[in-house]
Amino acid sequence: MKKIVFFDIDGTLLDHDKKLPDATKKAIKTLQENGTYVAIATGRAPFMYEGLRKELGIESYVSFNGQYVVFENEVIHTNPLQVEKLEELLEDSHRFGHPVVHLNHETMKANQKHHRYIQESMDSLKFPHPGYSPDFYKGRDIYQSLLFCQEEEEHFYREKYKGFTFIRWHQYSMDILPGGGSKAEGIKKMIARLGFRMEDVYAFGDGLNDIEMLESVGTGIAMGNAVSEVQKHANMITKPVDEDGIYYGLKELQLI
Repeated sequence: MKKIVFFDIDGTLLDHDKKLPDATKKAIKTLQENGTYVAIATGRAPFMYEGLRKELGIESYVSFNGQYVVFENEVIHTNPLQVEKLEELLEDSHRFGHPVVHLNHETMKANQKHHRYIQESMDSLKFPHPGYSPDFYKGRDIYQSLLFCQEEEEHFYREKYKGFTFIRWHQYSMDILPGGGSKAEGIKKMIARLGFRMEDVYAFGDGLNDIEMLESVGTGIAMGNAVSEVQKHANMITKPVDEDGIYYGLKELQLI
């Protein structure tokens, strides 16, 4: 049976300087040459990693933590946020002074012109501050929003908005997803299209948003730089991203 491997991006494919290690690029090329299907599973929007997809020759991906799934450049699944509940959350976030950034598959826009939390979070991804458009979410599908607040301030949102899933990815920022949304659900949509068995599915990840993915696939591999909470949900732990963890993990699994 053919196999498929899903790769997270930040801290997995890309190192902490947002660079693609040479060994990782070579490993993925070998994997593809061996006939293994390769896909990306990320919290990022598609426009945030178009260059990486082209560099690696990858045409299938799970974006927005499962809310936007593309198979060989064809959109096969979408799951946007519910606008009515999002507007209610925006009223609360405005009251508390917490900015929000909305993302669709093409771009992202902020509801505040300048804010330190947005700037520092985007800097960590090597992305510029989003443009300003407070009504961007109106009349278009929003697959993920970013709520900017500190960890001690997030409890209110988690308790009030049970219909959303919140995933913290930065000291100042959380992803807002449709309830139950995860990379695991997006992967299920893709492998159903491909006809793969779950036991032939592998996934590499390092973040809290990778836990469901690592648990649900046949073999979940945590990077050596992943936090312990993530590692305990994996079938295998490879070396850190900056120690050629992808190459090492694929060799250990005898996939290359």
